[in-house]
Amino acid sequence: MPLLLLPVALASAMVCRMNTPLRIGILMLLVPALLFSVGPVFAITAKASNIERAPARFPSLVTSLRLDSPPDFCGEVVPMDNPDVRERLEKELLLNLWDRAQMLLYIKRSGRYFPYIEAQLKARGMPDDLKYLAVIESALKPHAGSRSGAMGYWQFIRPTALRYGLRVDSSIDERRNIFTSTTAALEYLADLQGMFDSWSLAAAAYNMGEQGLKKRIRTQGVEDFHRLYLPLETQAYVFRAIAVKEIMANPERYGLLLEEADYYTPPRFDRVMVNCPYPVPVRVVADASGTYFKVIKDLNPQVQGDDLPKGVLELLVPEGGGVGFGERFAEAVAKLKPQVTSYVVRSGDNLTAIARRLKVSLSTLLNMNGLTVQSNIHPGQRLIIPR
Repeated sequence: MPLLLLPVALASAMVCRMNTPLRIGILMLLVPALLFSVGPVFAITAKASNIERAPARFPSLVTSLRLDSPPDFCGEVVPMDNPDVRERLEKELLLNLWDRAQMLLYIKRSGRYFPYIEAQLKARGMPDDLKYLAVIESALKPHAGSRSGAMGYWQFIRPTALRYGLRVDSSIDERRNIFTSTTAALEYLADLQGMFDSWSLAAAAYNMGEQGLKKRIRTQGVEDFHRLYLPLETQAYVFRAIAVKEIMANPERYGLLLEEADYYTPPRFDRVMVNCPYPVPVRVVADASGTYFKVIKDLNPQVQGDDLPKGVLELLVPEGGGVGFGERFAEAVAKLKPQVTSYVVRSGDNLTAIARRLKVSLSTLLNMNGLTVQSNIHPGQRLIIPR
């Protein structure tokens, strides 16, 4: 208890033992004393926590809609003289400006991911604006998912991910890897632009699928995104990207005053190759690189579960952790060699039946043999089975 309050506390304890009239009278005398004693303490505390901060200045929502010039997407100017187009864009601007916390996170995360995406776009000669599709798809979060099964930074559904060379199985999901998924996304967008000769239509096709967009174009006889009647989600999709671009490219105009230190920075890492003769716990990688389980999982969000599958993988470890990693990892893996037996596949066998018959989980059987639920097995094939 602060020393200033001690006399008041003692006096209060004594008053509680007196009769009611006397107690009331004395308490009336104590209240001013209490306020006098505590007041300076409160004042000192408040003064100590009074940190000067720049006042926030936000333009009105109406003012925010008054753009200096018609915006564009990948160089394709938005026809703001079309009342329907103007309303759709203004709606997306207002919705994104209203959720200022989310927009602030978009901008801060851009410091972590945009440098890589921008470099890849530049190397391919593709418009820089395409990076905003990753923002509206996933909010730049690796584990973002949708009800339709889309996953990762660029929200690939599994069939499209496989078509563009991404690994997606029970052990590894490369849709969550910023490097592999960005490569696949840019290849897909380049193919879509080649089909439709328009980046706006390519973005629309990315959202709804190229076959669906081709059918709408045939049915309506129109090849202009702004004049096509599309699913409501797709109608808003391109305008959402334009609105996010407008705000993220001009944060000061909308009252989001960030300093360089406010942006999240890209992780610093080493790349290592691991060869797993059997499933290896992620913790082994962490120990071999001198870090923690969580750090390895955060650097490698494509790894599902607690174990690496059998086979060769490229992983990221903290910067400096790659020095001598190979020797430490190989030594740890040798000590982990599991007790296993083998099983020769017979005619009529399937993976589920084998797992049930040998009393092992299906996921363990798949991981031990580098298989997926879609893998084909054949008579005479030898499988590794844990004892």
